[in-house]
Amino acid sequence: MPTKIVMAQLSPTMEEGKLLEWKVAEGDTVEASDLLAEIETDKANMDIEALGGGVVLRILVQAGATVPVGALIGIIGTEGEDISALLAEAEAAASGTPVEVVPAEEVVVVEEVVVPEDTVVPPAPPAAEPPPGIELPHSHTGESSVTGTVKASPVARRMADDAGLRVSDIAGSGPGGRVVKRDVEAAIAADVSAPARAVPTATPSSAPTAAAGPPRLVDETLEPSQMRKAIARRLVTSIGPVPHFFLTTEVDMGRVLDLRKAMNARLDAGKIGVNDILVKVTAEALARHPEINASWQGDTIRRHGSVDIGIAVAIEDGLITPVLRNADRKGLLQISGEASELIGRAREKRLLPEEYQGATFSVSNLGMFDIDQFTAIINPPEAAILAVGGTVEKAVVVDGEITVRQRMRVTMSCDHRVIDGASGARFLQTFKAMMENPLELVL
Repeated sequence: MPTKIVMAQLSPTMEEGKLLEWKVAEGDTVEASDLLAEIETDKANMDIEALGGGVVLRILVQAGATVPVGALIGIIGTEGEDISALLAEAEAAASGTPVEVVPAEEVVVVEEVVVPEDTVVPPAPPAAEPPPGIELPHSHTGESSVTGTVKASPVARRMADDAGLRVSDIAGSGPGGRVVKRDVEAAIAADVSAPARAVPTATPSSAPTAAAGPPRLVDETLEPSQMRKAIARRLVTSIGPVPHFFLTTEVDMGRVLDLRKAMNARLDAGKIGVNDILVKVTAEALARHPEINASWQGDTIRRHGSVDIGIAVAIEDGLITPVLRNADRKGLLQISGEASELIGRAREKRLLPEEYQGATFSVSNLGMFDIDQFTAIINPPEAAILAVGGTVEKAVVVDGEITVRQRMRVTMSCDHRVIDGASGARFLQTFKAMMENPLELVL
């Protein structure tokens, strides 16, 4: 029985996905755990793997296309198997005509991501014309849509890449001349190497060099990434429906900077950052003020039993907030290590859904960009977010005398349905007191 490859719902907020790259071509034989494709979701890039073996009979969506969750993107089966019912299903989805099809199992899974069994995958919405990038039935020539006329198994391609070989330089012994694992092994044993690529040499141009100046701007329309689309959808559920108010305070950072310097001087590996101390102090303050570590849920307020801090990370396509779980129960070194690892994978768009969802409070730090103060938008259902500015030297009055101190401004955005001005102010008082007397964090 043929099996379907569909655009699965790889995160709870995903409504559509962009097919970045096929790792296989039509006619390829795949085995369990072979990579099939790379998908861009609203939060990360994820790989689809095969759960079982078979032949890639048809690829219906080409790289670069964006299709809704549930859309059929490919078919796996046995050589010569009848897939007309599934092709009719794809054509019906594009035309909006209902067609009864033969049931087929879905044989795709996301690398390192478990999709809950009760996740509902909605069918592709009807459209008057096929979505861009979807191909309906066509004649199959046996040539690879990924590598031209060269056919090779995914395992063979990976082995060739690792060995610095090109599959086009290797004679295939598989069906139809397909390059398989044993062919690559033989090529490696024979010390076959790929021909050196010609490197173009630059030639002086006779055209006059333009005078240095600002870049010329042009009108252009850009296709937003899946992450940017998700940000756009989500933020309209925040700043409008959520009644924001803002509280700002200024913190003396002298002792925090001294503590950080002293701790890092004694560490053999790893360094404590100011942001690590911010996360730790925020978590401790939330544990002492559970009314801030809360969410508005319809007609009730939920106070969370754990302090899970979302750390806002700017990436190329937008913003993502990896979550540091139970931050109030962890020491500075543990927070530093876990935060560094999460932020690194966030920038590579390799976080799992459970690693960027479910924060109870968020921290957004723009101090490294020379921002003195800003207000951040709450990420529902959280009730607050802390916006952190840069640390700057300024003249302040201390005990009646003017002196120069390192100061930092923070602004907390609050959901007035959950937090009142007085309760938010008390939280910031605790936060400020702990930042200005940080020794209790290590005692």
